[in-house]
Amino acid sequence: MKVLVVEDDERTAAFIARGLGEVGHTVDMARTGDEGVQIGMAGGHDVIVMDRMLPGLSGLEAIALLRAEGVQAPVLVLTALGAVDDRVAGLEAGADDYLVKPFAFSELLARLNALVRRPPLTDQPAHIRVADLEIDTRRRKVVRSGRRIDLTPQEYKLLEFLGRRVGETVTRTMLLENLWGFHFDPRTNIVDAHVSRLRSKVDKGFGRELIHTLRGVGYVLDDAD
Repeated sequence: MKVLVVEDDERTAAFIARGLGEVGHTVDMARTGDEGVQIGMAGGHDVIVMDRMLPGLSGLEAIALLRAEGVQAPVLVLTALGAVDDRVAGLEAGADDYLVKPFAFSELLARLNALVRRPPLTDQPAHIRVADLEIDTRRRKVVRSGRRIDLTPQEYKLLEFLGRRVGETVTRTMLLENLWGFHFDPRTNIVDAHVSRLRSKVDKGFGRELIHTLRGVGYVLDDAD
């Protein structure tokens, strides 16, 4: 696979590049957030490794810019900040996974392989429609009744996850594992809070609810009354 590594620490960058090269992967390097955005926008990368603290643009700012420009390559954030709130901030910016320093190369490689194995967007429907709600998965554009709905990257991921399972019950555990990478309960209301914010944007003012809560079970996106 072709990997873009955006890391300003020379030792860490060399460690990652050497390890990826030894297992046959191609690596492009960037030392600043601005350089990472420039190289990332050129495209062609299967996955991006992004340090959070970078000169110039921060890693999170760089990810947000890449997503705004339509770069879909999965992004793994590297950081020394390991609190739940820090992980959430990275995912909110559009990252797909989060690894705390110091880390073992074997874990980094396993996480990158897992990200690359996710079904590519080209193998999935480009448009999802539920009643008057339309989701353009290529451009990450959401429209309801002709009105554009602006979502954060994580809100969009949540809506698309529900949209690809229209009529199916999606549990809190499924969301924690697939969208936040938690394979345990972090004891936060992160899922409920995001669903609430998403509902306020997607349902409020349209006269008909599409996102339904199944108490004690989970959520479902459906046009049924």
